[in-house]
Amino acid sequence: MPKPDILVTKPMLPIVEQQLDAEFTVHRLYDAEDEQTMLAEVGGRIRGVALSWWQVNEAFLKQLPNAEIVASFGVGYDHVDTDACLAANVMVTHTPDVLSEEVADTAIGLLLMTVRELGQAERWLRDGNWAENGAYPLTQATMQGRTLGIFGLGRIGKSIARRAESFGLKVAYHGRSRQDGVDYRFHASLVALAAACDTLMVVAPGTPETRHAVNAEVLKALGPTGIVINIGRGSVIDETALTEALEKGTIYGAGLDVFEEEPCRPERLMKLPRVTLLPHVGSASQATRNAMGQLVVDNLKSWFSTGRPLTAVPELKQK
Repeated sequence: MPKPDILVTKPMLPIVEQQLDAEFTVHRLYDAEDEQTMLAEVGGRIRGVALSWWQVNEAFLKQLPNAEIVASFGVGYDHVDTDACLAANVMVTHTPDVLSEEVADTAIGLLLMTVRELGQAERWLRDGNWAENGAYPLTQATMQGRTLGIFGLGRIGKSIARRAESFGLKVAYHGRSRQDGVDYRFHASLVALAAACDTLMVVAPGTPETRHAVNAEVLKALGPTGIVINIGRGSVIDETALTEALEKGTIYGAGLDVFEEEPCRPERLMKLPRVTLLPHVGSASQATRNAMGQLVVDNLKSWFSTGRPLTAVPELKQK
């Protein structure tokens, strides 16, 4: 039997590309001299898409009239219009679970770095200040006695909560609804959660509903000892409001692994003393990225061999 034709939008890990070449007839959009010309030539043959950081919308799907599945690399899939895929009868998969522990580790590491200013302390040493100007100033914040409010208590949020408990932090949460079997205190609004904690951990996905959910009102409720950590999606925080809150002292500090526009160099944030910034490295270990890539391959193989995906996105699980 002929191998199914699939489209790869961006370069993927060697472990992925090698297996895709073995299982499918692969068309690499990133190798095309002109993307639209290539899509016009092969779009009608494409039955699956191995997706990495590419916008999938109605217009894109119209160029792939026989597509059956979009296998996306990553747990977040805000770059995929699931309504358009549902209307076009296209399955969408993502890569949950395999990255939860890695991202949770990064979240706690980012929290520690932000509270104790570890990145700034390292620069103090590297720049020669320890020898020339003495010890790094005492940090005004501490992990001791903090209350962690988690916005988005999904797989990753729960993994973060377990780690936070081992540090002695109290944990509360806000989400679309109260979760059964969870002992952490639930707050019905994000403002209420912010008012009840001094550390806001953002793990919510990037959706139209969560866009700028962390706004000036939420930051004011968090208060002058408050710290914001974002390991979810940059769009969830109103970055302008966050910057202004930090500049004015409305909150104490922030640690960000994600931003509204990526890649970026957030100049105003970089000038602030109690801000820690990472270049979206939450799941960026070789082992975890290999596992995510393998799940992309396995979703495609399962679909074309059994007609069922392994990890459909929630909106299409019943499809």
